[in-house]
This record gives sequence, C-alpha cells and structure tokens, in this order.
Amino acid sequence: MGTTRQWTARELIDLVLDDGSYESWDEPVDISGHGDGYQDELRAAAENAGTDESVLTGRGAVNGRPVALIVNEFRFLAGSIGVAAAERIANAVRRATAAGIPVVASTSSGGTRMQEGTRAFVRMVEITRALMEHRAAGLPYLVHLRHPTTGGVYASWGSLGHVTVAEPGALVGFLGPKVFEALNGHPFPAGVQTAENLAAKGVVDAVVASEDLRRLFDLALAVLVDPPTAATQERRTPVPAGTDGPVAWDSIERTRAPGRAGVRDLLKYGAAGTLRLRGTDEGERDETVIVALTRLDGIPCVLVGQDHTRQTAATPMGPAALREARRAMRLAEELRLPLVTVVDTPGAELSPAAEERAIAGEIARCIATLVTMTVPTVSVILGQGCGGGALALLPAATVIATEHAWLSPLPPEGASVIRHGTVDRAAEMAASQGVRAIDLLAGGEVHVVVPEHDDDTPADLAHAVAAEIGHRLRG
Repeated sequence: MGTTRQWTARELIDLVLDDGSYESWDEPVDISGHGDGYQDELRAAAENAGTDESVLTGRGAVNGRPVALIVNEFRFLAGSIGVAAAERIANAVRRATAAGIPVVASTSSGGTRMQEGTRAFVRMVEITRALMEHRAAGLPYLVHLRHPTTGGVYASWGSLGHVTVAEPGALVGFLGPKVFEALNGHPFPAGVQTAENLAAKGVVDAVVASEDLRRLFDLALAVLVDPPTAATQERRTPVPAGTDGPVAWDSIERTRAPGRAGVRDLLKYGAAGTLRLRGTDEGERDETVIVALTRLDGIPCVLVGQDHTRQTAATPMGPAALREARRAMRLAEELRLPLVTVVDTPGAELSPAAEERAIAGEIARCIATLVTMTVPTVSVILGQGCGGGALALLPAATVIATEHAWLSPLPPEGASVIRHGTVDRAAEMAASQGVRAIDLLAGGEVHVVVPEHDDDTPADLAHAVAAEIGHRLRG
C-alpha cells in the first residue's frame, strides 16, 4: 500500500520536538540473560537500527511545552516489544505522570516480540496500567500510529490515546494480513486495515503525516495545557427576564431557515485553535455532531455540538452521534476541561435501526453523564431544540439560549397532531407550550438569553455566543 516515507525514531524526535530539547530517559539494556542466538539477533538489530531497543523514550518540548515522548523504531526487529522495551515504556509513562506532563507516542510495530513469547506479551498489561494511572491524573496522552502498527501494540498503548491519528496509507490492524492469510488460507480484505478506512469508520480521529505531527501536537496541547487568555469577543447585554420576546412561530421559522448560524459558525468565528475529533474511537462515526478541542473566547474546552446543516430526513442524528457526544463528555471530565454542548436539532432519528441501536438509552446516558459531571459545563440552545435529541445535550450547570432558540418535546407540528389531529395548529401549540427562550428564562430552565439582531450575520451571532460562553466559564 502506498505509504509515506518511513521515518526513523530519531528523525521523528527531531521532527516533533523543539531543537535541542530532547533528553533521553533510556537506561542501557542488559541482554546477558538471553541465549547466545537471541543475543546475536539483538546485536544485529541494534546495528541495523542505530538504537539499542525498539523503543526510545525521553523528555522534550513542543513549542516550549514539556512532554514525554515514546517512539517505536521499526528497524529494530520490526518494532516488536520485548520485556526490556515494555519496561522502558511503562517507566517513561510513570515518570511523565510524576512530572505532571503529557505523553505523546508514535508507534510502528509488529506487536509482541516472538523471541520472548508470553513474558513479553503480558507486559502490555503493565504498559496499560501505567497509562491509565497517567490518564487518571488528568494528564493528556496523544497517539500517532505509523506504518505498520499491529498486534499487541495496537491492542494496548496504541489504542488508549485521548487523541489518536494515523499516518497516510498506514497499515493499522489487530492481526497482520500475512498472519491472517497463513492462518485462514485466504487474504484479508483489501483496504480494511488502512488509516483512511479507520478514520472514516470513527476508529481514529484523523490521518496525519509525520511531517504535520508537530503542528497537531501543538494544536492539541494549546487546549490541553495552556491557560485561558483574556476575552476578546464583545458580550451583549442579556435579554431581561419578563421581556415580551418574539412570537414563537417566528422564532421556529427563523431557526429552520437556510443560513441560520450553527455550531460550525461558532467554531469558525468564535473559537481559535480548533482540533476536530471524529468518531467514538470505538468504530462509529456520525457527521451530525461535531466534537472538538478548542478555545472559545480564550477559554480552553471540549465542545460537542449538533450540526443542523448535516441533519436531514436521510441523515438524522442517530445513536452513534450521541455516543460521540458521550466521548466528548468523558474527555472533558478526564482532562479536567470545561465542556460546552450546543443544542441545534430537529430531533433524533426515529427508525427501527435507531431503536435497535439504543437511541433512547443513549439519550438517557447523555443526560445522566451531563448531570453528574464535576467540571464546568455550559450548554447553548443555538437554534432548534426538538425532543429527546435536544434534551441529551441540555442539562449543563449553565444553560445559554439565543433569543430565537426554542425547546419542545416534539416538533410543534407533531404536538398539533397529537392534540388536534392536524398539523395546522402548530403555531398555536408552540405558543401554548412555552417553547421560546424567554419562556425558558422565566421558568428557570435557561439562565441567560443572548439577544439577536435582525441584521445579525452568522459571524455576529457566533461572536456574541462565544463571548457569553467565555463570560460564564470565567465565573
């Protein structure tokens, strides 16, 4: 398969880290306990690779931010992980945890070293234990999968990142295709174990060349490590409680109109340094939601938003979208970052497939997760807020609504059918049900309403919403 250039471990260190910042953490490897034949293999591998093991670890900096770096060297026995390499990785992770710095890793490995068998195989557990201790400390772990990454490496430290990317054309899979064919007598289907397919399926977040890895780490760390900066967006005076407000049906029509500001506008105009994350990282992806690490008016946060431009009758917001939302919630909680949710949906998917994939359960689990989070949470009703799909992202500690946003248990047309047997009284139902932002403010379901102006562009409203989010998160 057409992969990019295969960088060595030392070249990758130079690509990613600030010049002169790298400090090796590696102790010499003692091979005296191995048999003579295996010792010869290890010496030959060291000569071939220019490294003493299949992994190099150390400390460096990315644009001045300290990080621990773990890099596979494929030229050393196909990057395989033996006992010494596994101990080197686990020790580096624990050292990073003690120092309170992120870990960034780049894999390229055939997996467990067969010469060392089960003793090496079970060391993947200790690497995983160290990484989970690191994550439990609220520290970031970023992973880059190079060609090839297979076996126990992919099934342990290669799959535990908060953010995971793979290089273009890389073979990434649990079982190497040659081994599969030898065991099963027929080849593995082409194209499955590729970086591009895994990104499309929501297993990895993106396809990123090694040459672009430094920029990706810089984007991620700017959110995960850097402190908030001063506000730059202009905040509007909130709509006072008791205001008459717009006619409900007028607001509903406005939020359904083409060109209405959405989550993409909020990120484009009100945010900076955005890094999109795609999929659940468990094999599902739904384009109707956006998950991102970003900075809204200078405040680093995790954002998950419903994208009304991607929700159509043919592509409604399904269970996978809500599982992506719960991934965002878990990331925010674990990384100790504020969570911002954006409500903007005509409703969740209603279909036999959605029922069988637990749409109701996913709505319930999103609500349950949100109401038990310990980090600051802000939800924004940006436009349409229809049904359980809207409720799934609503119950934050602070709820903001734009002036024309609305929230209802069903589309007004559906409520009209239930009450009157016709859709013709939808406007009447919207008014009677108290769906408007100003009604929600009066009832206490919304804490602040951002005014909208008749001449607002999507950029104008995005700036105003970002300013209000930043204000609320600054406390």
